Amino acid sequence: MSSSLSSTDSRAPESAAGLQRSLKRFDITAMAIAAVISFDTVGQIATGGGEAATWTAALALLFLVPYALLFAETGAAFPQEGGPYVWVRLAFGRPAAALTTLFYWVTNPIWLGGSLVFLAAQTWDGFVFHLGSGTVADYVFKLLFVWIAILTAIVSLRRGKWITTVGAAMKVLSLALFTLTAVLYGVRHGFQGLSGTHFTPTTAGFLSLVPILLFAYVGFEAPNAAGEEMHDPQRDVPVALGRSATVAACCYLLPVLALLAVVPVHQVTGIGGFMEGARLVFGVYGGAAGPLLKITAVMFVFALLTQGSAWMIVSDRMQAMAAADGGFFSRALGAFHPRLGTPVRTNLLSGAVATLFMLAAMRLANGDAAAVFAVVLTVAVTTLLLSYLVVVPALLALRLRRPDVPRPYRVPFGQRGFVVCAVVVYAWILIGSWSALFPGVLEHLFGIDYVFDDVWGVSRTAFEAFTLGTVAVLLLIGAIGVKVARREGGVPATAAEAELQG
Repeated sequence: MSSSLSSTDSRAPESAAGLQRSLKRFDITAMAIAAVISFDTVGQIATGGGEAATWTAALALLFLVPYALLFAETGAAFPQEGGPYVWVRLAFGRPAAALTTLFYWVTNPIWLGGSLVFLAAQTWDGFVFHLGSGTVADYVFKLLFVWIAILTAIVSLRRGKWITTVGAAMKVLSLALFTLTAVLYGVRHGFQGLSGTHFTPTTAGFLSLVPILLFAYVGFEAPNAAGEEMHDPQRDVPVALGRSATVAACCYLLPVLALLAVVPVHQVTGIGGFMEGARLVFGVYGGAAGPLLKITAVMFVFALLTQGSAWMIVSDRMQAMAAADGGFFSRALGAFHPRLGTPVRTNLLSGAVATLFMLAAMRLANGDAAAVFAVVLTVAVTTLLLSYLVVVPALLALRLRRPDVPRPYRVPFGQRGFVVCAVVVYAWILIGSWSALFPGVLEHLFGIDYVFDDVWGVSRTAFEAFTLGTVAVLLLIGAIGVKVARREGGVPATAAEAELQG
């Protein structure tokens, strides 16, 4: 990459000038694994029954592969700090980038304060120490979970990367242990979960599973938010993305198959799926089952914690760069701590949002943890997928408008291959976004019976108020943030930006 592109297009503010290069190829791979492999989605995917495994494999081929190719090329060609924020800004300007980044960023405090903390509390309550639902102990546990995740994002990346690396290792180890134990259990007691299970894909299964599967597979570009903290992003990003995507595909497909093989599908729940399955299959270890299950539960909760912190590390950097660049309220939010090299103010803002969302979620469905988990997870799915409706076209715009930028890695078949991958990925994101925002609508068009209250455990009114209300509030906050930032004084467009925007 030319020095002019690096220095002018990156828009790196003075507040981030002290960033230290501390991420190597292994660190990038581990961070992507820690962020993308979602324990909370394994059980939710498995609720789809046998065809969940079919669709998991199908999307790995038909979505994950073209998605990984797109972001491998773009991430190596444009490795500036801020990642997707920079890409959208270069393609469509600061306002579009600011709004897109807001949706991308807010997904993570919503997710942390929603499905992650509820799953962690449910696991701790059921396997480690009884908390009780809605008790003081329950609130204390959830608040500690949220703020420990935030604190791990505040520490310097040189140290914080090891927290996410350990979390990634625990995640892969836990999933591997569960899968192998499930096989041993099946050999000894029979694969009873497969009785009556159908793997034939259906339209109803497709529409219900696509949003959660897309949510599970996206995010491999997240480490690019720390692009200027990588030693050699142009060489390391494509390799790290390929490795982490392969590991993630296996870590979703194999545990889902194992879970379905030993647990009857009607007993699989989104919030308890993985650990309830572990409770069953660990019986093969006899008297050691109890201690092993408790250790696994602690590892499970720690992996959830580091999963949240990994996303905080990368998404807070994106949001901080947007603020520092004059795209979101005050540039003070984009300040990086001179010693830690982290956007502490944005980290604290994430913690506050996660806390507020956790408290709001506790009020939803009168404390029904399973209903809260599913609805809040859907909110996180929605906000993240909506951001990709802008990010993916931005990648295509940069590919078409800036063919001169050196690209250490290229999608096979050149520009034509890139365009095909972008169209395929965008089509998937469109379907997933609509299905997440308006569940049951497409099912109705296809004549599929869909009883909303039975599926979600809440009324459609409550669901739409929570999901559409969140989107509306975010759009309002984003618009106000851009307007306030303009009054404060935006950064003038560079010559490169002016050329890109016509």
